[in-house]
Amino acid sequence: MFKLLTQVRKPTLDLPLAERKKMWLGPFLRSYLVVFVSYMVMYFIRKNFNIAQNDLISDYGMTMTQLGTIGLGFSITYGIGKTALNYWCDGKNSKNILPLGLLLSGLCMLGFGLVMGPSMGSFYMMIGLYALSGLFQSVGGSNSYSTITKWTSKKNRGTFLGMWNISHNIGGAGAAGIALFGANYFFDGNVAGMFIVPSIIAIVVALIGFTMGNDSPESYGLGTAEELFEEPISEEDKAVNENHMSKMEIFKKYVLFNKVIWLLCFANVFLYVVRIGIDQWSTVYGYEVLGFDKETAISGFTMFETGALIGTCLWGFFSDLINGRRGLVACIALLGVIATLGFYQHADSIFAYQASLFALGFLVFGPQLLIGVAAVGFVPKQGIAVADGIKGTFAYLIGDSFAKLGLGMIADGTPIFGQTGWKGTFVALDTAAVICCSIMAIVAILEERKIYRAKKEQKAMLAN
Repeated sequence: MFKLLTQVRKPTLDLPLAERKKMWLGPFLRSYLVVFVSYMVMYFIRKNFNIAQNDLISDYGMTMTQLGTIGLGFSITYGIGKTALNYWCDGKNSKNILPLGLLLSGLCMLGFGLVMGPSMGSFYMMIGLYALSGLFQSVGGSNSYSTITKWTSKKNRGTFLGMWNISHNIGGAGAAGIALFGANYFFDGNVAGMFIVPSIIAIVVALIGFTMGNDSPESYGLGTAEELFEEPISEEDKAVNENHMSKMEIFKKYVLFNKVIWLLCFANVFLYVVRIGIDQWSTVYGYEVLGFDKETAISGFTMFETGALIGTCLWGFFSDLINGRRGLVACIALLGVIATLGFYQHADSIFAYQASLFALGFLVFGPQLLIGVAAVGFVPKQGIAVADGIKGTFAYLIGDSFAKLGLGMIADGTPIFGQTGWKGTFVALDTAAVICCSIMAIVAILEERKIYRAKKEQKAMLAN
């Protein structure tokens, strides 16, 4: 198994650059397909728990507290694994990390479906298996970023990462259909089918994923992406190669003591407060405060997810159009978020409610993507997974938790800046968006300096 995680680096083929460029597309698409589909299927065996909760209550008498405890186990291990496990992953075959994580997570959720029941023993096993699943899934996003970065040029990296990012939207949207199909067609409506059938699909997809593609063009003897697309090697990669830096040295210099990564970590925390705050509470706000019926309130959530799907595809492309200025584009999107939150808060018609949530989905997922893309521009390739992971750890352990618990407490009457109730909740959302925008403005300045240095180096390279 561990042989599959070894990076393969073949000598560059003795062929003209134009020929190697032509050979790049096929293996890239296969590798891209593996990380896209693997991450999508991870959501089949993540969101099926949310879908099955009502059945777990009715069939096994589980309480909301028990369901919350199972979900908390996943969140904690997922958040910790984003840093700890991705540190271990850096320097390994990042493409094969995806099917490995999917396989192990699929086995955990297969066990989850087999052990569930009304007893306390079953409850504790469900907590443990779902928590282990979260640990194995924590490698998915970061190693997708790493693989795509190794394969692509800086000019179109945002576009490819943006297109990959819709995999979780598709996976989340398809999870309900897969879970219900599994229960109704193979288990006569029993809730166990919501876990067993998606898990079997995940295991099969993972095994196929091992046989396709690889983690970089170097594994095919095509040379690095920089060589293929005639781009200068990044300052960070050059330093790592020249100084023969170890994994720990890379982690310390480019992650632990990298001011840009820490800025992006904090930006991600505040962005998660906004994103999860809207995602978690929109149906409640639409129904209880704005006075819409339950179907209309739910339609707002659907519009938010639809806007997110479209925005995820386009924001990375927008940043590519202006030479990779991820921070600047993120600031533009965040200013739109701040303006649109007011329309959402005071929506006085169904159209205003749905349109504002569609716009918020479109806008919020711009910085959601671009924070990650900005991070890979400030670390060497051997540190991408852990750099992306550490910002995910902060987002889940702080931002996600505050959005779910903290905003709920404010809505229930806990004051913030002298405001309580839903008015206080929107004060918290606005404040988080402003702080996130301010941090990304600093990142944009640092990014501009880096782009300027890269242009100078490329001119010098072309002159020689």
